[in-house]
Amino acid sequence: MFHKIKTIKTQKNYTLLITFESGEQKLYDIKPLTKKFHIFQELIKVEGLFEKVKVDQGGYGISWNEDIDLSCNELWENGNDL
Repeated sequence: MFHKIKTIKTQKNYTLLITFESGEQKLYDIKPLTKKFHIFQELIKVEGLFEKVKVDQGGYGISWNEDIDLSCNELWENGNDL
């Protein structure tokens, strides 16, 4: 089952506020990803890149550029409930 994303907003300290189409919201911290996957370090190193996040067409994920993205399931399963 997919939990489609309605909106995404950046927060302080490299966290994301995700609102799903169901109305549920979660906070997702990207910092652990920067330790596991080199590509995510760019979100911290490249000034302004983190803030450029957008919801992909259809709401099945989010992306910053062609190389950095996350699926709706990752955000749902590993985000913190509000």
